[in-house]
Amino acid sequence: MDLPVMPPVQPMLAKSVKGVPQEPGFSFEPKWDGFRCLLFKDGDEVELTSRNTKPLTRYFPEIVTAAREQLPDRCVLDGELFVALTDEQRGAKLEFEVLQERIHPAESRIDKLSRETPAGYVVFDLLALGDVSYADRPLSERRATLEEALTGLDGPCYLTRTTTDPAEAESWFQQFEGAGLDGVVAKPLAAPYEQNARTMLKIKHERTADVVLAGYREHKTSTPERPLIGSLLLGLYDADGELQHIGVSASFTEKRRAELFEELQPLVCPIEEHPWGRWNEFLTANPGRVPGTQSRWSQGKDLSFTPLRPERVLEVKYDHMEGRRFRHTAHFKRWRPDRDPGSCGYEQLEEPVGYDLGRVLSGGLS
Repeated sequence: MDLPVMPPVQPMLAKSVKGVPQEPGFSFEPKWDGFRCLLFKDGDEVELTSRNTKPLTRYFPEIVTAAREQLPDRCVLDGELFVALTDEQRGAKLEFEVLQERIHPAESRIDKLSRETPAGYVVFDLLALGDVSYADRPLSERRATLEEALTGLDGPCYLTRTTTDPAEAESWFQQFEGAGLDGVVAKPLAAPYEQNARTMLKIKHERTADVVLAGYREHKTSTPERPLIGSLLLGLYDADGELQHIGVSASFTEKRRAELFEELQPLVCPIEEHPWGRWNEFLTANPGRVPGTQSRWSQGKDLSFTPLRPERVLEVKYDHMEGRRFRHTAHFKRWRPDRDPGSCGYEQLEEPVGYDLGRVLSGGLS
């Protein structure tokens, strides 16, 4: 492989802002919820690398095949790998958990999943085409070249849609969440492609929920002399009255981590007396993603936790759900001593209106 831009490449990043920028000079596009992926193609040679420059090629053979058939002979692209499943009523929707299953050590499993849950690749930036590097050129030129080079893509490779109209971006922000998208990204039209620099802006959904504190994990720097909380394990009660693990909250200062450890000691209880005690037997990953169990993404990590009597309620901020769990780490807002833990259920969570992903993907040149 001999391209104007060669791996490893660290992708350009985004910083969070509260709302869609209204001033001119931005290109807006949907924020995809998948694996960030740089694609390098030189003839039949195709390499896929992750945000952290790790190889992804072997896990997505169907994308390698599609790249050979659909993409320009020599190119370097920035985009996102995703898996979508179709529901008869809601249409197609991004499924991040299903995408995670594609990272598997067994070749036979990879081949099976590539047929049963094939991935797609949506392109949103250009680093090189032919013998020319576009990394130092403004986004406006990179996008125009992409539109000319990728005309007619209809899957599994796609070109993301864009707009320079903030009102249309606001509409996408509200509508596209129903298809599993993560928000909207704003990119300066005059900016070059800057590796590992947060020159883009991301606008994500933000909601709150009252959840039950069910346990904690200690911080990696915790010591017997200075114990520190690493993360709080959160729960919600389902319709059957079972406390389900919904996610974690983990962003605290070192001082607050020490205070929390002392504050929570009176709630510590034996695992046998905890609602999650029945899960103590699990040693490997399982469909419910119960706390304390391993997955392919956590091998080697200590996932043990200290169970707490589920007597305290806290309010957290979250962006969106992935199945029955928070997709990302939730942010602690405040304690809610006025709330009964038993009243904290899934019914309080906002459900996005369904939107067919196919309608998002079909607008790459709109």
